[in-house]
Amino acid sequence: MKIAVSGKGGAGKTTLAGVMARVLAGRGKKIIAIDADPDSNLASAIGFGEESLGPVKPLALMEEFIAERTGARKGEYGSFFQLNPRVDDIPERFSITKEGVRLIILGNIPQGGGGCFCAENALLRSLLSHVIIERDEYVIVDLEAGLEHLGRGTTEYIDALIVVVEPGRRSFQTARQVRKLADDIGIKKVYIVGNRVTSQEDRDFIRENLEDFPLLGFISQNEKIAEADRRGVSPYDLDQKVRDEIAEIIDALEDSGR
Repeated sequence: MKIAVSGKGGAGKTTLAGVMARVLAGRGKKIIAIDADPDSNLASAIGFGEESLGPVKPLALMEEFIAERTGARKGEYGSFFQLNPRVDDIPERFSITKEGVRLIILGNIPQGGGGCFCAENALLRSLLSHVIIERDEYVIVDLEAGLEHLGRGTTEYIDALIVVVEPGRRSFQTARQVRKLADDIGIKKVYIVGNRVTSQEDRDFIRENLEDFPLLGFISQNEKIAEADRRGVSPYDLDQKVRDEIAEIIDALEDSGR
């Protein structure tokens, strides 16, 4: 299964992506987790300590490697380069693994003017296409609110785009914007997960305002999640409740595809 997770900043999408990866790995699945958010917090949500990230560099910042694979050179990224560079060795070469989860950090694609299809972009999109289309692991991609990393060639292989929402209208607007972007590039299966819910009223508010979205479940407001963030560890390792809630979300997603 290939899953992308999006939502407005601070909505909790990285928590969902990280704990989802750990739950699936705990079930014996082979997992590739891809951090495609420039804020790059997925490692912590999975449970990687800062010391384990020392040798890991976001791919978008690896200028020499990008130049080697694309044929572009520093200062020439607006010039000619290969649109389909070799990427099949990247998951093993430039990743770290914990508890059965292999993590790849993409980093930020530089944007210029109306958007940039530069050498970095070519490499990262080719990598995503390879991982999503050609590899048989579960893939979880932590996206920013936009879908810039996803190209039309990969979207038909995305089994689910999950938008994480809070019980608030700005979050609902982001969900609608993400669905519009998804529709523009051919992603049809867009789901929502409600986060930071404190009451049945919050659940009903999300359902009523996003009734045209399939709903996978809810994650409760939980001090253990905030504590995990302060300590730089995964919520998975601190709290059974968040594990159970996200396990139910995974079950609902898998049931939706049957």
